[in-house]
Amino acid sequence: MTMFDVSPRVRDLHGRLSAFMDAHIYPNEAEFHRQVNEGNRWTHVQLIEDLKPRAQSEGLWNLFLPPASDPEGKYGGGLTNLEYARLCEVMGQVWWAPEVFNCNAPDTGNMEVLARYGTPEQKEQWLAPLLNGEIRSAFSMTEPEVASSDATNIQASIVREGDEYVINGRKWWTSGAGDPRCAISIFMGKTDPSAERHLQQSMILVPMDTPGVTTERMMTVFGYDDAPHGHAEMTFENVRVPASNMLLGEGRGFEIAQGRLGPGRIHHCMRLIGQAERALGLMVQRSSQRVAFGKPLAGHQHVREAIAHSRMEIDQARLLTLQAAHMMDTVGNKEARGQIAAIKVVAPNVALKVIDRAIQIFGGAGVSQDTPLAMMYAQARTLRLADGPDIVHTETVAKEELRRQGVSLRRG
Repeated sequence: MTMFDVSPRVRDLHGRLSAFMDAHIYPNEAEFHRQVNEGNRWTHVQLIEDLKPRAQSEGLWNLFLPPASDPEGKYGGGLTNLEYARLCEVMGQVWWAPEVFNCNAPDTGNMEVLARYGTPEQKEQWLAPLLNGEIRSAFSMTEPEVASSDATNIQASIVREGDEYVINGRKWWTSGAGDPRCAISIFMGKTDPSAERHLQQSMILVPMDTPGVTTERMMTVFGYDDAPHGHAEMTFENVRVPASNMLLGEGRGFEIAQGRLGPGRIHHCMRLIGQAERALGLMVQRSSQRVAFGKPLAGHQHVREAIAHSRMEIDQARLLTLQAAHMMDTVGNKEARGQIAAIKVVAPNVALKVIDRAIQIFGGAGVSQDTPLAMMYAQARTLRLADGPDIVHTETVAKEELRRQGVSLRRG
C-alpha cells in the first residue's frame, strides 16, 4: 500500500468517467467546434447542455468539492483532493469537458469559496444554482493597470455607504464572463487602503446584471477567444450591491484568495497532466503511422527519445501533483503551499514540453486546427501566468525550503 493508492470508489468513478469520455466527449470534439462557430459564438453550446443530464444521472457530477469545503456532504462528491486528482486528469484531456461534469473553472473555485465562506443566504442564492449547473460565474481579481501577480497592488475600491457597498475599478481576464448564463462574479478590491498590507482587500459578490457593470471587450489567448466561456475586460462604475454581499468580512479578501487559489491551482495542474498525456498519446499514434526517410517516425531515435522524455516527465509531474494533493488533504492548504507552488511551476512547463514535441512530430498539422495541439499549447503557456506567474511560485518554494532548514531572510 502507498499513500497514492486508488480506493475502490475512485477506481469505479475513473472507469465510468473514462467510458463517458470515450463515448461522448472525444467523438464530439468536431461537433463542439461546429456548434460554437455556428451563429452567435457567445451563447450556450447545446452539445454540453445535452450531456450534462447524462453525466449527472451517471453520478459524474460535482466531483471536485472536497470534504474540507463540504463537511456535511451536502453539495459535492465528497472526494479528497488526492482522489479527485485522478478524475480531473481524465476530464482535462479535452478543454471543454469539465463543464459537462460541473467541474470547470472558475466555477469550481467560486463554489469552494461559497461553500467555505458563504453565509446561508449566499449559499442559497448562488451556490445552489451553481452546483445544479443552472448558472455560471466569474472571478474578477486581475487589473490591467497594476502587476496583479502581487495581489496587494490591486486598486479597485469597495466603499461602505449605509447598507450598501459602492464598487469602482477596472478588471481584465475575468474568466467565465463571456457566457450569457454568467450570473455572479466574485470581485476583489480594497476596503481600507490604510490597513495592514494584507488586510486592505475584501471580496464581494457582484451580480452581473447590476447597473454599472460593463463588459468592455473579450480578450483572446494567442488568438483564441475561448467562446462561449471567454475572458473579459470589465469596468465597474459606481456599482452598488447590498452590504450582505460581502464575503466573510472586510479585510478578509487575501485570506479568501489563498483559500481559493490553492485548490484552483492544483486543479489546473491535474488538467495539464491530462493534456500532456493526450499529447503523448497523439505523438505515439502519429509516429507509428507516419513514414519518413523509409521508415515510420517511431523508427528514428530522436522520436523515441521525445517519447521517452515525455513519459518520464509526465510521471514526475503527476507524482509531485499527487503529493501536493495528499498534503492538502492531510495538513491543509496553508501547510501545503510550497508543494502547490512547486506543481504550479512544474506542470505547465512539462505540458508545454510534451505538447511542443507532439507538434514537432505532427509537422504542419500540429499547428493547424486539425489537431487539438495548438490550442493545448496556448492554454498550457497561459497557465505559466494564470493564478500567479512562475517566478512568484518559485520564490514560495525557495522560501519554504529556507524556512524548513532554519534559514531566516530577516537581518539581525
